[in-house]
Amino acid sequence: MSGETDIVVTEKDVLAALKGVKDPDLGRDLVDLGMIRDVRVGPGKVALTVNLTTPACPLKGKIEADVRQALESRLPAGLEIEIRMTAEVRGKGAAETGDIPGVKNVIAVGSGKGGVGKSTMAASIALGLKAHGAAVGLMDADVYGPSIPHLVGASGRPMARGDQIVPVEAAGLKLMSMGFLLEPDQAVVMRGPMLHGIMQQFLRKVEWGNLDYLIIDLPPGTGDIPLTLAQTLPLTGAVVVCTPQEVALLDAARAVAMFRQLRVPLLGMIENMAYFDVMAYLQERGGPQARQLVEGKACFDEEGDERVYLFGRGGARRKAEAMNVPFLGEVPLNLFLRETGDMGRLDAALKEGSPSKAALMGVVEKLAAQVSIRNLKNPKMPKLEILN
Repeated sequence: MSGETDIVVTEKDVLAALKGVKDPDLGRDLVDLGMIRDVRVGPGKVALTVNLTTPACPLKGKIEADVRQALESRLPAGLEIEIRMTAEVRGKGAAETGDIPGVKNVIAVGSGKGGVGKSTMAASIALGLKAHGAAVGLMDADVYGPSIPHLVGASGRPMARGDQIVPVEAAGLKLMSMGFLLEPDQAVVMRGPMLHGIMQQFLRKVEWGNLDYLIIDLPPGTGDIPLTLAQTLPLTGAVVVCTPQEVALLDAARAVAMFRQLRVPLLGMIENMAYFDVMAYLQERGGPQARQLVEGKACFDEEGDERVYLFGRGGARRKAEAMNVPFLGEVPLNLFLRETGDMGRLDAALKEGSPSKAALMGVVEKLAAQVSIRNLKNPKMPKLEILN
């Protein structure tokens, strides 16, 4: 008498059942994308691996559920189904042209003006991708105001290994910054050619190793360094950070225009300091007197909104939509985020219990999705050689 364990399907049956199951971000069939791997079949059992394009995939749970539903509905009933979710970051550009061997994706983080939290967002992106399990480097190209070492609590000087520079490591990141080479109060006074030389060394003379993502914190504005980077290596794309007020949005639009003029893909815009969450602050720091003070000043709007929009509301989202740039999310003005950066413990802002974690991780996951989309739309090109 046959039982359920006698049910046998083939690998072809499994792949056929999964045809039409798509990655929601990429809009492509998982089978066609080569994301279904290690299919194993046996009596009463099917096991397979779904290999995502980034460990920071925001829709990992949905993809797993879609795969399971397709298998259960299209294969014979009674099968034991085992799904293993893994990730392998795809890349192109620098890793494949040899500019930075081993680096799959290079992402520049810029802003049209200073004071919008660009370095904090660059470091948060790097730390968030690292928290998801990716191999990440963080390069501080803001040579006039190198704040990355302080934000992540890194110190010391890079060491030399042969003709290469060994990056400093902190919080699980590989780091390079002018801040490691200067005295604390020393000013950087240099012109374009010197900046170009420093960027070349940071990119090509640093032993970055194998990285899924190299995040580059650019100086604010539209000066020499973004131009040098765009001319030096194929960037995966750029992120523009801004705050909601109109004067910041005007400068952010110039940054977007600069990247487009340099033919650097726009991966998205981040609205930093989007709002102040009154109740979150009260829960974290306030007591009865603080609550009375806030309520007495009528900080809540007519609808009872507990968020105070100090710099305006939704400006970056509207600007991103108008300029056809992906919007990566809002990051609120948060005391904990500021304090952890000041203490050199920005990694704590992305850990459990942090009031900033949800917003920052949301930005990180949307950015990782945009990188995967960009790499899919612009596949690797063959390297051509001209022979005499």
